[in-house]
Amino acid sequence: MRNRSLAIAILVLFGAVDALFAQSSVGSLSGQASANAVVILKNIDTEQTRQVSANTEGRFNFTALAPGSYSVKSGNSEQDVRISIGKGSRVNLAELALDAVIVSGRVNGNPIDMSSVESSSVFTAEQLQKLPLPRDITNVALLAPGTVKGDTAFGNLASFGGASVAENGYYVNGFDVTNLRKLISYAAIPYDGIAEQQIKTGGYGAEFGRSLGGVINIVTQRGTNTWQGGVSAYWDPEFLRERTNNVLSRNIAEDRFSNYGADNRSNEFVYTASVGGPAVPERLFIYALVEGRKNSSDGYEARKSNHSEANDPTGILKLDYVVNDTHTLEFTGIRNRVNATTRFFLNAPDSLYSGRHEIPKNATNTKSGGEVFIGKYTGHLSDTFTLSATLGQLNNTVAYRTPDPLPGGDCPAVYDSRLGTTRLDYLGCWSQEQFTLRDSNFGPDEDQRRSFRIDGEWHVDAHALRFGVDAERFESTQGGNTYSGDIYYRLFRTGSAARTVNGVLVAPDTSYVRTRTLATSSGTFRVENSALYVEDSWQVSDDFLAYLGLRSEAFENLNGDGDKFVDAQNAIAPRLGAAWDMRGDGSLKLFGNAGRYYIPVAANTNIRASGWEFRGEVFNVFDDVLDANTGVPRSIGAQVGTINETGSRRAPLPQTVAALDLEPMFQDEIILGVQQNLVNGLSVGARAIHRRIGNGFDDFCAHQGFVDWAADNGFANFNAGSLANCVIINPGRDLNIALDVNNDRVLRDVTIPARYLGLPEYKRKYVALEFFFERASTDFALQGSYTYAKSFGNVEGYVNSTLAQDDAGITQDFDFSIFTDGADGPLPNDRRHTFKTFGNYQLASEWNFGGNAILQSGRPINCNGFAPLGDDTDSATLQFYAASSFYCVNSAGVSELGQRGDRGRTPWMFSLDASVAYTPSWLDDKLQVKVDFFNLLNSQRVTEFNETGDITRSAPTQNPNYSNAVNFQSARSGLLSIRYQF
Repeated sequence: MRNRSLAIAILVLFGAVDALFAQSSVGSLSGQASANAVVILKNIDTEQTRQVSANTEGRFNFTALAPGSYSVKSGNSEQDVRISIGKGSRVNLAELALDAVIVSGRVNGNPIDMSSVESSSVFTAEQLQKLPLPRDITNVALLAPGTVKGDTAFGNLASFGGASVAENGYYVNGFDVTNLRKLISYAAIPYDGIAEQQIKTGGYGAEFGRSLGGVINIVTQRGTNTWQGGVSAYWDPEFLRERTNNVLSRNIAEDRFSNYGADNRSNEFVYTASVGGPAVPERLFIYALVEGRKNSSDGYEARKSNHSEANDPTGILKLDYVVNDTHTLEFTGIRNRVNATTRFFLNAPDSLYSGRHEIPKNATNTKSGGEVFIGKYTGHLSDTFTLSATLGQLNNTVAYRTPDPLPGGDCPAVYDSRLGTTRLDYLGCWSQEQFTLRDSNFGPDEDQRRSFRIDGEWHVDAHALRFGVDAERFESTQGGNTYSGDIYYRLFRTGSAARTVNGVLVAPDTSYVRTRTLATSSGTFRVENSALYVEDSWQVSDDFLAYLGLRSEAFENLNGDGDKFVDAQNAIAPRLGAAWDMRGDGSLKLFGNAGRYYIPVAANTNIRASGWEFRGEVFNVFDDVLDANTGVPRSIGAQVGTINETGSRRAPLPQTVAALDLEPMFQDEIILGVQQNLVNGLSVGARAIHRRIGNGFDDFCAHQGFVDWAADNGFANFNAGSLANCVIINPGRDLNIALDVNNDRVLRDVTIPARYLGLPEYKRKYVALEFFFERASTDFALQGSYTYAKSFGNVEGYVNSTLAQDDAGITQDFDFSIFTDGADGPLPNDRRHTFKTFGNYQLASEWNFGGNAILQSGRPINCNGFAPLGDDTDSATLQFYAASSFYCVNSAGVSELGQRGDRGRTPWMFSLDASVAYTPSWLDDKLQVKVDFFNLLNSQRVTEFNETGDITRSAPTQNPNYSNAVNFQSARSGLLSIRYQF
C-alpha cells in the first residue's frame, strides 16, 4: 500500500482528483567539453537557450529537451544536433576532440544511442512524408523489426514481439491515450499533427509500464519563433482501388457467396490547415491544426446494404509558454470526435447480391471519439536537477448510435434456418441493425481517464538518476443489453433423418424453434492504477553504461458499487541493462537488458465479471405457422430436452469474483544485441530476444470442480448457484476464494487445489532473432530487417484472434478445462519469417521516390468445433458456446481432438508500396504533389481461412466452408496528395 498512498498524497498536494502515468516525450543531450567550461544550448526553432557548467572531468548534460534542432557551443567549439523523442544524443566539444561523433539535424535517422539499452526506432514527419505509407500510426509501427499486423477483426493494430494486439501502450506528448476498456484502441490524433513517432519494441526502462508488447510514443508539432503554416489535401479515390475477391460458398444450402466484398466501395477525402508561430516572440508559441474530412462507404451483402458518411472535423492545439530559460509550461488539446451517418437498405425479396441500394429502411447517427487535454510543467531547477509534472484527461464515447432504439425495437429477433443450418434468413418486423438493444435510459457508453505524474532527473557525477510517481483513474460506463423485443427465435428443421436436439432425438422433417433470452447489467466501473519507479544510468567508464531500474506497481479494479474485486499491490518489476561502446567512438555497441513488465486488468473485466449476465435457452417443436408481422411461431409445441440457463440477474459479491490472492500478469524479457556503424551512414545490427509470460490470468466459468471439492470436504448443502458466473484466476494454481459453502449466505475463505479445476498453467513464449540495417542520407535512405520468430503456448493473450474475441484478459481460453485440450502450439501472431525494406531516393532537388516492401510467412491454421458435452453441472452453460474448441468432427461425424496450428499455415505474403513526389523548385519548395500506391502489384494472398470445423451441435457435420478463404491482402489502392507550406 505504500506506493499507492504516496501517489494519492501527491495528487492531493497538486489538487488533482486522480491521475495517470505520462511517458517520456523528450530527449536528452550529453557530451564532453573542457573541465568546468560553460556549455550553451540553443533551440534553433524557438531561440530558447540554456546553459550548464561541465564538471571537473568535462562532462555535461541537458535533460528534458523537446525534440527538434539545436546548436550546442562551448568556447570555440560548436555543433548542430538533432534531438529525438526518447533518445540521448552525444557531442564532443573538447578542443582536442573535434572529430567525435556528431548527430546532425540535417539527416534523419536512428544513430547508435550509447545512452540507452532499449530497442527502439524513431521516425520524423519529414521521413514519413517521403515513404509510401497509409496515414496511420500502426502502419508506421509496422516498419520496426519484430512487429506484425494483427487480425483484421480488431482493426488496424500491430502485434509486438509475439504479444497480442491488446498489450501495447500509446502515448501523445507524454500522456497515455490507450483505451483501458479493452486496450485495442487509443485516442486518435490528426496524422499531420505528428512531429515524431517512436516505436519501442523492447527493453524499455522503469519509467514505462502497463504494456507487454510495445510502445508507440508520439510528440506533436509545435510552434516556433517563425510564423509558418500550410494546407493539404489527401484523396483516396475509388477509381484507384482494385476490387477485393468474392469467395464462393461450398455449402449448397447457403446463398452463393460465403465472403462477398467485390461490390463494396469507399472514397476518402481529408484536408488540413495548420498554422504555428510566436504569439509572444521567444515566450509563447502556438500550433493549431484542423483536419476536415468527407468520407463515404458503401457495403453490400446478399439481402441488405448500407451507405455511410463521416464529415466531422478533428484538430489539435499546442501551446508552449517559456516562463524563463529554466521553466516551461505546455498545453495540448486534441479533438477526435466523429459523427457517422449510416442509411440501411433491404434488397427486394428475389434480389441477391445486387450491388445496389434498393429499399430504404433505417438511418442512424453514430458518435464516437472525444477529447484529450494534457498540461505539463518542466523546471530545470539547477544544472543537475530537472523536475516535471504532467496532468491529463481523456474523454471517449464508445460508438453511441441514435435513434436508440431504432424502429422495430419492440419486435423479437427472428432468424429462419429451416433451409440450412448455417443459413440465416431474416424474418419479422425487427431491425437487423439492432440484434441487441441497449438500456436506453443509461445514456452512451463512455470512458474517462484522469491522470497525473511527477518525474525527476538528477545527475550526480557519473550517475543519471531518474525517479517518478504516477496514478490514474479510468472509468467506463456500460449500458445493459437484451435481445430485440427481449427474445430471440431461431427456426430449424430436421432433414430426412432424425437429429439429436438438446439431448433428445427428434423425428425427420420436424420443425423446431430455439428460444433464447439475454439480459446484462448497466453500471459505472472503475480501474485505479499507480506506480513508483527509480532508475540509474551509470556511466561506469567513458565506454561502459550500466542501467539499473526498479518499478513498483499497484492495480485495483472496482465493481459498479465501488467495491474492489482486484487489489494487487507492490508488483515489483526490476530492469537491468548495459551498453558497451566497444571502440570508444560510438561506432560499435554491444548491449543487453533484462526486465519484468506488468499489464493492468482491463475495465471490460469489471463490466463482464463484476456485473451480471443472464442467458436462457429452450427448444420446442412447432407447426411451421408463423405470425405474418413478427415471424414468431403462432403455436409452440412440446418442449425438447431441458431448459438451459446460465448466469444470474444479480451482481456477485466482490469477494467471489476473483481469487483473493490473484497475481497480476507479467512478462519477463531478455535481449542481447549488437549494433555497428560502417561507412557512408550505414549501420547494421542484430538482436536475440526471449519473452515469457508469468502469472497469466483469465476467467474460469466451470462450476463442477467447486461442486466436487465441496462434496469431498463435507459441505453437503453447497449450492453451485451461489457462485459468480466466472472467476478470475491464475490458471494452473490453487484457488483462494470466498465461497458460501453451507448455502447460508455466509462467505468463507477457502483454498481449492488446482486439480479440481483441471487447468494447465497460462503459457506464452516468444523467441526471435532480428537482423536490421539502416543507411541515413539526405538523398538516399534505406532501412530494413529480417526477423526469425516463434510465438507459442496455450493462449494468445488479451485477445483471441481465432474467435475474434476482444474481451481483454477474460477470453474463453480458460472458461472450461476442455477448451485447453489441444491448445498448445504456435499462436496466431506466429510469423516465422519477416523481411522488411523501405526507403526513399531524392533525384535532383525536385523528385523523390519512395518504396516499402514486405515478405512474410503465413500464420498457423486451426480447426475449431463444438466442445463435447457431458452430464455434469457445466453442460447447460457449454451449450451456449459456439464451435470454438480444438475438437472437430471428422467425415464420419465423430468429434476428434486436434492440436493448435495442426492444419498448416496461410500462404506467404508479399506487398510492395511505391510513391513519387514532385516539389517544384520554382515555387521555393513550398508545394508538393505526391502519388502513393499501396500493394502496387495487387497481390491478394489469403490472410485468413475459415477455421470453424463444425456447423451444428445437434447434427455433428463437417462445415463445407471449413478452410474457405475469409480475408485477403488489401487490394491495390492509391492516395493522391497535395501540400503547400508557407
